[in-house]
Amino acid sequence: MALQKRLRAANGCPWDREQTHSSLRPFLIEEAYEVLDALDSDDAQKFAGELGDLLLQIVFHAELAKEEGRFDIGDVIRAVHTKMVRRHPHVFGKVKARSSAQVLKNWEQLKAEERASEFAPGDGKRTFHSALDGVPRGLPALLEGYQLTRRASNIGFDWDDVEGILEKIREEINEVREALERETRGSAKAQVEVEAEIGDLFFSIVNLARFIGVDPERALKRGNEKFSRRFQWMERKASAQGSRLADVPRTEMEELWNESKARG
Repeated sequence: MALQKRLRAANGCPWDREQTHSSLRPFLIEEAYEVLDALDSDDAQKFAGELGDLLLQIVFHAELAKEEGRFDIGDVIRAVHTKMVRRHPHVFGKVKARSSAQVLKNWEQLKAEERASEFAPGDGKRTFHSALDGVPRGLPALLEGYQLTRRASNIGFDWDDVEGILEKIREEINEVREALERETRGSAKAQVEVEAEIGDLFFSIVNLARFIGVDPERALKRGNEKFSRRFQWMERKASAQGSRLADVPRTEMEELWNESKARG
């Protein structure tokens, strides 16, 4: 905190002095993603370094808020400390929780109660509060879908087994096929319907990932990396044979693709 205050001082860094909460927004997201990349790299030193960069963003925002007279780093720490104690009554209170599932269910109930108290109406009318409140709509769609299904599952709205979700995915694939057929026949709303059905299919797959304990963002990221690795191998192979991959006949492309898959 002393370092950041020094950078923001009159004789400090011109760049740091120009920053605002708004101007720092992209760096907060960027640093969070760099932490995830470092986590996947299995490089402890890199992981620690990227966590430090993310921490710096929190320090920076706290220093800006302190200058504005809004709050300081102490308020940030006290707020999360108080919240964690309040949301762990099975540790710091008399509530019993014998499984992680029960912990999560209690957690969501406590969060719902907090939201209700924060937004209590002044006119005496009952205000509706959803278990989905608090899921940021600015999240990437894949992560938003994961959080929505996780919130729902935490209060018991979930599938009984994985087969039910797999059947739902098969159902959504059929609905995509039907929407595509309507588009072929020239239906005016066909494109909108296709988009909606694709969305339902994505959502079902995210739900499957969440149900079996797979992070859908990480799974797709690894799938992307695998595709890139295999495709670039194809490009190098074609180049070594004196061709551009774009000029290779489709049948030969398929052969190269199968060869790249066999390599891993």
